Amino acid sequence: MKVDLIREPRAKAETIEVAGGTSIEELYKKYGKGLKYTVLAARIDYNNVDLLTKIDKPCTISFLDMRDLAANLIYQHSLSLIYLKAVYDVLGEVTVEIQNSLNKGLYTHIKLAAPVKISQVKQIEARMWEIVEDDIPIVKEIMPLKDGVEMLKKMGNPTKAEILKSSGKTKAKFYSIDDYRNYFYGLMVPSTGYIDKFELRKYKKGVLLRFPHPSNPAEIPPYIDETRLYSAFSEATKWGRLMGVNFVTDLNQKVRDGSYKELIQLSEALHEKKIAEIADMITKRRKRIILIAGPSSSGKTTFARRLCIQLRVNGLNPLYMGTDDYFVERKDTPRDENGEMDFENLDAMDIELFNRNMNDLLAGREVDMPTFDFMTGTKVFGKRVTRLEEGRPIVIEGIHALNNEMTKFLPADEKFKIYISPLTQLNIDAHNRIPTTDARMLRRMVRDFRYRGHSAQATIQNWPKVRRGEDKNIFPYSGEADVLFNSVHIYELSVLKKYAQPLLESIKPDEPEYSEAVRMLKFLRFFDIIEDDSIIANNSIIREFIGGSIFVS
Repeated sequence: MKVDLIREPRAKAETIEVAGGTSIEELYKKYGKGLKYTVLAARIDYNNVDLLTKIDKPCTISFLDMRDLAANLIYQHSLSLIYLKAVYDVLGEVTVEIQNSLNKGLYTHIKLAAPVKISQVKQIEARMWEIVEDDIPIVKEIMPLKDGVEMLKKMGNPTKAEILKSSGKTKAKFYSIDDYRNYFYGLMVPSTGYIDKFELRKYKKGVLLRFPHPSNPAEIPPYIDETRLYSAFSEATKWGRLMGVNFVTDLNQKVRDGSYKELIQLSEALHEKKIAEIADMITKRRKRIILIAGPSSSGKTTFARRLCIQLRVNGLNPLYMGTDDYFVERKDTPRDENGEMDFENLDAMDIELFNRNMNDLLAGREVDMPTFDFMTGTKVFGKRVTRLEEGRPIVIEGIHALNNEMTKFLPADEKFKIYISPLTQLNIDAHNRIPTTDARMLRRMVRDFRYRGHSAQATIQNWPKVRRGEDKNIFPYSGEADVLFNSVHIYELSVLKKYAQPLLESIKPDEPEYSEAVRMLKFLRFFDIIEDDSIIANNSIIREFIGGSIFVS
């Protein structure tokens, strides 16, 4: 039979003859020569599949390497399994948690009587390389749900057994390398030899498992010690313990017994306490330029407004503003590699006017601040003539707020920088995590549908472009921040599911966004829905996305 094969992203399809029952891996071995990066999975029409999938009808097959989000996650899943197998071989049956992303990798914790030693980390890494070099098959087993639950109980993993039991699945999927078996909900590569780039580092009390970034699958990124981010993760872990929620099973139990209402209130109180602490820091240091930045759907607007309120509690009267009114004229907007206007480029900002206006405000001079007319693409003056009293701070929210080039003419000793993002996410279990980027996309999907009339398809289609902009304009400057604010709510996926699930389920199998919709629905099924979200306060960050916010109209 004939199939259309797309070997590289954005390449033209080649029509080839394929015998029924041929696997994707066999096609890769035959047609993958000369490709720049290792193929890890495939997309048949609009459905993601592993390389062992057999072709049984005419279709379009796209090879996927690490540049694709789904394939990148497959790499992470497979690498995690190899890591867990190596820990088992070196240290025996010890508890290992794969906790969160950090330092361009995954932070893991091996529970031993004393923190893991550098020598032990080196042994584990050496064993991982042996496993990779032996190219051992990663065997997939699919069994009835009941059998899978019983197997997990026998393996001494009641948490995984409980989450699998309540997932709504009819079957359980296990992966094994030799004598080591574990449950993973995602896809894997066919054998260990596909995972050929990684490194282990002893870090604090745990181990960093590092691997290439989608932007450059050929090498591991340079190491940067993200100490503030580690502290934020440690604080999130402490908050989780305080609220009695470590994994999805704990959250689901609270949804079922009704105690989620207290959980929501506690989570909101922790946010408010943190915002008050940040306001106290600003007040004590007498900072007047407060700069706030973070990736898409971080809750920047709500955070900035709540910070202003806490600053007022401290006797200050901040001026709140965004940088969107300081775009250059539309005709002067830079263009990207596709010739489209690039509004996220720093050169799209009128940096000179912005800095001049801010310095004049700090000096107490009257300023005619612009209002950008997005219909005409021009700045309009005369509507916001402003003067600041002595000591009055300015709270500024914008995509480039932490980039020193944006504020290069402002006095450094007046600046206080805040990076906001949902830095952590509630993990399904000790080994199955949900990337924070997925949580942000769900936030954006719900918000875009509610406030902008955009479909889930549009959000998914635009997300890679959003992520590229973040990688260029936001993430590199997070280390400039004086403080990080973790805007996640531990309960939020149980709330977002009610709004996002129908949007994702409306995407049809013949639509290009179907594969991403299916991937997200797979992890959402582990979460019970919080049907009654009326308990969520109208100033909550989550209200910015699901509606009912006093800060967003």
